[in-house]
Amino acid sequence: MNEAETRAEHIDPALKAAGWGVIEGSRIRREYSITLGRIEGHGKRGKALTADYVLEYRNTKLAVIEAKAWNKLLTEGVGQAKDYAGKLAVRFTYATNGQGIYGIDMHTGVEGELAQYPTPEELWSRTFAVLNRVRDRFAAVPYPDKGGSWAIRFYQEIAVNRVLEAITEGGDRILLTLATGTGKTSIAFQIAWKLFQTRWNLSDGPFDRLRMIGEPTRRPRILFLADRNTLADQAYNDFSSFAAFSEDALVRIDPADIRKKGKVPKNGSIFFTIFQTFMSGPGSNTVRPELVEGFHNNGLRQAQPERSFYFGEYPPDFFDFIVIDECHRGGANDEGNWRGILNHFTPAVQLGLTATPKRKDNVDTYAYFGEPVFAYSLKGGINDGFLTPFRVRQISTTLDEYIYTADDCVMEGEVEYGKLYKEADFNKIIEIKEREKKRVEIFMSQIDQRQKTLVFCATQEHALAMRDLINQMTTSSNPNYCQRVTANDGALGEQYLRDFQDNEKTIPTILTTSKKLSTGVDARNIRNIVLMRPVTNMIEFKQIIGRGTRLYDGKDYFTIYDFVKAHHHFCDPEWDGEPVEPETCPKCGGYPCLCEKPLPQPCLVCNQRPCECEQEPCPKCGRHPCGCKKKAKVTLADGKERSIQYMTVTSFWHPDGTPMSAQQFMESLFGKLPEFFKNEAELRDLWSLPDTRAKLLFGLAEQGFGKEQLLEMQKIIDAENSDLFDVLAHVAYALPPLSREQRAARAKVEIHAHFNSKQQAFLDFVLAHYVKVGVEELDREKLTPLLRIKYHGAIADAVADLGRPEEIGKVFAGFQKYLYQHPK
Repeated sequence: MNEAETRAEHIDPALKAAGWGVIEGSRIRREYSITLGRIEGHGKRGKALTADYVLEYRNTKLAVIEAKAWNKLLTEGVGQAKDYAGKLAVRFTYATNGQGIYGIDMHTGVEGELAQYPTPEELWSRTFAVLNRVRDRFAAVPYPDKGGSWAIRFYQEIAVNRVLEAITEGGDRILLTLATGTGKTSIAFQIAWKLFQTRWNLSDGPFDRLRMIGEPTRRPRILFLADRNTLADQAYNDFSSFAAFSEDALVRIDPADIRKKGKVPKNGSIFFTIFQTFMSGPGSNTVRPELVEGFHNNGLRQAQPERSFYFGEYPPDFFDFIVIDECHRGGANDEGNWRGILNHFTPAVQLGLTATPKRKDNVDTYAYFGEPVFAYSLKGGINDGFLTPFRVRQISTTLDEYIYTADDCVMEGEVEYGKLYKEADFNKIIEIKEREKKRVEIFMSQIDQRQKTLVFCATQEHALAMRDLINQMTTSSNPNYCQRVTANDGALGEQYLRDFQDNEKTIPTILTTSKKLSTGVDARNIRNIVLMRPVTNMIEFKQIIGRGTRLYDGKDYFTIYDFVKAHHHFCDPEWDGEPVEPETCPKCGGYPCLCEKPLPQPCLVCNQRPCECEQEPCPKCGRHPCGCKKKAKVTLADGKERSIQYMTVTSFWHPDGTPMSAQQFMESLFGKLPEFFKNEAELRDLWSLPDTRAKLLFGLAEQGFGKEQLLEMQKIIDAENSDLFDVLAHVAYALPPLSREQRAARAKVEIHAHFNSKQQAFLDFVLAHYVKVGVEELDREKLTPLLRIKYHGAIADAVADLGRPEEIGKVFAGFQKYLYQHPK
């Protein structure tokens, strides 16, 4: 009896007898897909994780069952059962062969044979031993699925459950850490939906977060708070796309609308805004006499003055639940200007969303929210198939650093004689247009110019210059091919960004930016990321990489073009490793320091802290800040631009930051090369004759390595001008690729030693076609067409020069070994 028969005749009836699929609210999910499998290229993926059975009750996954055929051992599937349960974060898991049941409690470690499956209510009671009415109400609400077009992923469901669990246990500061592109906004929506549908709120009384005594009377008021309009707009649109909330439930808080109506909006259930809007106000600069207590997770509180801001027009307990997107920036930062908003709304449950694990740069976030209730890493996302893998092209030029010489012309500003200008100086204190032009030439020659690309620049002015250079060099005739999107580009820039994000549109194809697009840009079809400025912060580096990791049909990987040695971050243990606790304050023992710091005194003139008095302009230039020292603009001496050289090295990286070989990367994309040759020598022999080469290529194609795949592999290792032999030799034996031109030059030496002058002339002609087109010009069926081209259709002339047809065939096939022989 095979597995399918065992399941149908024995396992399914046993589950039915226990009430699964019979008792209301219970459900058996068969062949439940957990992960998609790592992307392997050309529509193929690695092995996906699929559970035979997942048992659900009250919209909650409670157990996994791994089934085996009747004749297998009972515990054959225990390893898989435990693996799947760990992945889904369920407590109970079972292995069965239809004859018996072997159960495992993942929490206590208790395992052994069972007489029957537990009923849905029994399994619920074992999983949730303590009565919790809030949790039960949350569980009664199913996840909306956009009419079946969207399904919550396993890790998203775990994240939602962990947040709701924290709420039921009285948590008021909660943190989720998930890699960019894994759907944090969708998670926020599902949480909001559950809160909304259950009418959970903080103001109903008598109220006990553990038991919710009494019926709730109103729906919660939820705030989605971001630091960029792009993020707030994306969240608003994502929430709207589920078509779950009524139109009047969603409110986008807009400063222009507030000014027009003279008050902040309060009619609604879910509000979306940015910190900057809340930090705006009616224009009053007076300090309110009352003090608002600052909140610290360790219980220390510090009084802070509150100005007349829009957020102050809401009572502190107005919002029940607040989602802070990209919370490592600004709000949760102890030194951030926006911390007052979170302090003002202290009664609310506050959920922080971040893509960055705990590091020195964002430790304030973790001090405020505490450790994350759930984390899902970039490494996990790529290996599970929910994020796209990547490769890195490291590009170095002879002008990465610069020392001024007298033959160069200073067009503006001043240069320091003898100073070594490094990457961090360029486009901030010194500008060399020829250098930037060369860099644009390099990456524009290497990318597919039809693919969507982000270029990260040093400043907004640098991004403008890059935009112009790209538009000058592109093969596209569209004037909007490349656009700049920075803070200075306002509404027009936002429109360019929306067009770029629209997968149905191809223009603009490239966006240049400085900081604005380093996070929060949901553009799924980005194929290239170009780094033209240093990235010194690991958090920002991971966010920039995250711009390319989102899934898109036909997108097997994306490429990072690295001009600034940012790839060194991959070697940093912080890349995707465990966080290291930073040094603590020797006085209070905390990090960040929790010692109470006295507030600075307000300015005696304007009564503000920090001082907001108008500053005196520079007496020399009349500007504030002083503009006397201008950025040095240098034009290189004649001929220097032409002498700029560059070197490109393509490297491949595991998602955990460790380097991988080209062979490993190819195998991750395409699978393992079939073993049609035992060693390098046999590969050379097979490839040296048209007939055996054709058989090898046919065999490879049958195993999924056809010409299309080999050409893609050729492109990945930067060997477009090489022979397909070089692709196989590089992947299998790490041999450095030779160009076809190099192979032809080597072969000519042997040809001139072994063939007469007329044969040499013909073979030189063949080699020219080989160099121009590729190895297919050496196929046996190409011989006659080549003869017709060489002898202008007169085959008789070819026979007169080269001999009988069979002799010509021997010459054509025999010379090819010199192309592929091992160098002497």
